[in-house]
Amino acid sequence: MFDVFKKIKTPAYVTDEAALIKNLKILEEVKEKAGCKILLAQKAFSMFSVYPLLAGTLDGSTASGLYEARLGRECFGKEVHVYAPAFKPEEIDEISQTADHIVFNSIAQLKKYADECRGLSIGLRVNPECSTQETAIYDPCAAGSRLGVRIEDFDESVLDIIDGLHFHTLCEQNSDALKATLEAFEEKFGRFLKGLKWVNFGGGHHITRDDYDRELLIKLIKDFKEKYGTEVYLEPGEAVALNAGYLVCEVMDIVHNGIDIAILDASAACHMPDVLEMPYRPPLYLSGEAGEKAHTYRLASRTCLAGDIIGDYSFDEALKIGDRLVFQDMAIYSMVKNNTFNGMPLPDIGLLHADGSYELIKRFSYEDFKERLS
Repeated sequence: MFDVFKKIKTPAYVTDEAALIKNLKILEEVKEKAGCKILLAQKAFSMFSVYPLLAGTLDGSTASGLYEARLGRECFGKEVHVYAPAFKPEEIDEISQTADHIVFNSIAQLKKYADECRGLSIGLRVNPECSTQETAIYDPCAAGSRLGVRIEDFDESVLDIIDGLHFHTLCEQNSDALKATLEAFEEKFGRFLKGLKWVNFGGGHHITRDDYDRELLIKLIKDFKEKYGTEVYLEPGEAVALNAGYLVCEVMDIVHNGIDIAILDASAACHMPDVLEMPYRPPLYLSGEAGEKAHTYRLASRTCLAGDIIGDYSFDEALKIGDRLVFQDMAIYSMVKNNTFNGMPLPDIGLLHADGSYELIKRFSYEDFKERLS
């Protein structure tokens, strides 16, 4: 499979069709056994050229605002759900014509726009105040969070307006974290659930990960549906495209400053921002931890940002200028977050078909860089 990457222009994001299909089969099984609906969270993966494939299994898409809602409607079809911490007045009319569901983040926003969204299924995001992770930047239940209404701020009069409640508290977690969150959610908001049409369990469920406890997830959903009589939605993003993409790049130069440093035509800051934001060490094909194999290199970018470093990796053979490196699990939070800082070219977007053939989907140019500026 990786031989094809030796022939393509770099850098390039390459989505693995066979891996997507594998993930979709797992999600289809969960849907059938649990009786729930599963949506694509576009904030993690928005490669719309494969939306027809995803739409064969998933029930629709979720959006974080107007533009993602439009993308979901135009390219995915099926249900379009939109949530944002706040909406601008000039957006609401188009959203009301584009989406099927709209979820508000506060009582004030709900009451402000409810009349204009009467044709949609309206929901309210709530905060169960149950943290199940340690990284505050990804914790919607962290102290001072702006995301969702706490029980002490809940206004029961909105039950006459809304069809459902939404919570999203997880990030790359297993179903035990959902179990803890559901217990907190039911303790605080359970008395309001009878009569609602749906409850959205949000995203962050790593359903397609090998060690994910899918049987527990299925049980939690089935028990919840039986108890409250509501439809249940899940909206994973990562689980749809987990381990289903690569960033292929090339070694441009090798320098030495206390350690061998390989300068790549890919950038952490521009092409895989989570590496610096989380921080995160992406898996790299045929490599090991620093010192594990015979030759260790610091992999860095050709931007002028001193900290644009991907990490330290080791290899069985010494790297050479022109070698290809293949970072893995690069379908998620890469294309959707990349940028052209320093005038860095955006990577190509390609598709590795299940039959092993490669298709170039999109190539970017100077104009893509220029048109973002003024």
